[in-house]
Amino acid sequence: MPLTTTRISPDWPCQVKTPGSYDWERSAAKWLRELVPARYAGYPAFIRHPVLLARHAQIQVQHEIRVARTALQTARADLPRLGLHEGVIEHTVKLYAAEVLQLQHIARSVRAVTEALAERGSTGR
Repeated sequence: MPLTTTRISPDWPCQVKTPGSYDWERSAAKWLRELVPARYAGYPAFIRHPVLLARHAQIQVQHEIRVARTALQTARADLPRLGLHEGVIEHTVKLYAAEVLQLQHIARSVRAVTEALAERGSTGR
């Protein structure tokens, strides 16, 4: 039986336990650390305050979305100049489009985890 009545978003990452369950914050922090460069994951403030790590992960993922969109938008113009064949270019365009969708899903998941961590912080331990 769950220890909480928190309703989980459909975007809730499967790697993160249900809010309020045993060790859920640790599972959230572990998942969030995978989304940021390794050097950030080791900063003491991010270790002590997972909501700070979540905030940084949100920023990180938003930047990754912008990069993937730029790569997608410029692929057809830039890639032929690199000597790539049309088939490779089409495959790359599809890859970038899929990556944008995946990153958008991750961004929604990070928002859901951030909200749960912030809610926990506002209610105390």
